Amino acid sequence: MSQTRTLKVRVTLFFILVGGVLAMVAVVTDHWALLSPHLEHHNETCEAAHFGLWRICTTRVAVRDKEDKNCDRITLSGDKNCSYFRHFNPGESSEIFEFTTQKEYSISAAAIAIFSLGFIIVGSICAFLSFGNKRDYLLRPASMFYAFAGLCLIVSVEVMRQSVKRMIDSEDTVWIEYYYSWSFACACAAFTLLFLGGLFLLLFSLPRMPQNPWESCMDAEPEH
Repeated sequence: MSQTRTLKVRVTLFFILVGGVLAMVAVVTDHWALLSPHLEHHNETCEAAHFGLWRICTTRVAVRDKEDKNCDRITLSGDKNCSYFRHFNPGESSEIFEFTTQKEYSISAAAIAIFSLGFIIVGSICAFLSFGNKRDYLLRPASMFYAFAGLCLIVSVEVMRQSVKRMIDSEDTVWIEYYYSWSFACACAAFTLLFLGGLFLLLFSLPRMPQNPWESCMDAEPEH
């Protein structure tokens, strides 16, 4: 492999590494979405919540603004009460989501995200082994694993988005306001870096295409 192509591969792997870190951060954190209920009276205590793939955290904040009828975008400071979703840990209490959580959506989003991390690990192993003597061909399966990881991650993002939407639209829910937070943004950024990085890595790892009509792929320069 030429020095120019080697440099392109290493730069691409760096961006893929950043995408992998962002994917890990998105999966293990619980700031995918922030929720707030509607306030009927002034000087009420607002119970806002933020959650991720595994658990939900709630925070009680006193609302003193008479014109503020919801807890939209309040700072979730102070003591937090965090608990894992009931379907992941039956021993813990999560009454706040007892009727509003879309169980199938939540489990599906978490499972697909785990598949994404698995593809990243396998792709990283292939990429690491490709630095050995005459093992450049391992970059091609590595690129496909990274692209699959990005696709799984964006599917998980969409499943989570549909879960939040169905929860807000439900008649049993107390939540009326929501917005996506930084964990959701990390997942979207990770998808972009992993998917595009995988495609570029595949492009850079392919043998040189024939430049003249009388050449064939067998005439391409050998990879060293």
